[in-house]
Amino acid sequence: MKAKDYLKYIADEIHTVVFATVDKDGRPVTCAIDIMDSDENCLYFLTAKGKGFYDRLKNNENIAFTAIKGNDTLSCEAVSVRGKAEEIGKSLIPALFSKNPYMEKIYPNEQSRDALTVFKITEGTGEWFDLSKKPIERESFSFGGARAEESGYFVTQKCIGCKFCYSKCPQKCIDITKKPVVIEQEHCLRCGNCYEICPMRAIEKRGL
Repeated sequence: MKAKDYLKYIADEIHTVVFATVDKDGRPVTCAIDIMDSDENCLYFLTAKGKGFYDRLKNNENIAFTAIKGNDTLSCEAVSVRGKAEEIGKSLIPALFSKNPYMEKIYPNEQSRDALTVFKITEGTGEWFDLSKKPIERESFSFGGARAEESGYFVTQKCIGCKFCYSKCPQKCIDITKKPVVIEQEHCLRCGNCYEICPMRAIEKRGL
């Protein structure tokens, strides 16, 4: 999928996510927030200016959230996003309420919506993680001009082809027909078993 597809899935299929922000003392705070809409480059949500969440967003634009859909661990799809939250004001509130009519039960009239404001998440990176597949599937993406950092475990030229890494890999996602062997990033749990067992220290940890 493309980045816009992941963003649309977050807004339309998962919808409620758990945000992480930091308070004025640098301590982490989490809260559940509904993602109201998406486009090719952004996610949109709203909050009230009187909330602590609003204050934290204004003090530090950097956010992260995780969203999960599924009945149990082995049937779930999860997506994590890091980015910047920018306040854009009230202009999109009518459109967001139209797309999310349940909001009218929370804020039933114009007067009650007076404190609301809309934020967009831009310049973000994300990772899709699907435990319902065998082997598991993961994919990195970026949006709004951000560039996804390379992360995971990678085999270097120090590899001697001993295959110890494959013996410890729970997903068997290492191609041992090549030398150096190749870790299939789209199926890797990033558990670190290969990194720990390699006798040549031929496996590098990047961006984790």
